[in-house]
Amino acid sequence: MSMTPGSRHGAEINVTPLIDVLLVLLIIFMVIVPPHNLGEKADIPLPARIDTPPSERQETIVLQLHGMGEGKQPTLQINQQDVSWDKLEARLRAIFEARSDKVAFVKGDPELDFQYVAQAIDISHHAGAERVGLLGPK
Repeated sequence: MSMTPGSRHGAEINVTPLIDVLLVLLIIFMVIVPPHNLGEKADIPLPARIDTPPSERQETIVLQLHGMGEGKQPTLQINQQDVSWDKLEARLRAIFEARSDKVAFVKGDPELDFQYVAQAIDISHHAGAERVGLLGPK
């Protein structure tokens, strides 16, 4: 850093070299740091085609787990219809074969162990569900 000679009270610091170094460092960091992909991937709905006939409205698949107490396996319902654990995959597979969108929702009681919810999600994926969402208690 240089100071102007001759005056003791009016000393000025030359900041030009500091700005040059700062700009060079800024350019180096901009080149070195890779760009970050922020956000989540989203499925954006496509506009409906006019020439296709409207399809019938498909009911949302909701798989409900009702707790039977501590340590007991919960009961299952698919859209308010009772189903057993051993017939769950076959029932879901039959439902998803006839549907174009393969989305299911799992809703469990708050006091339920998560292992049963995870098991229901796993069975849903094996039965053909492409996406499984979780519904919270109301």
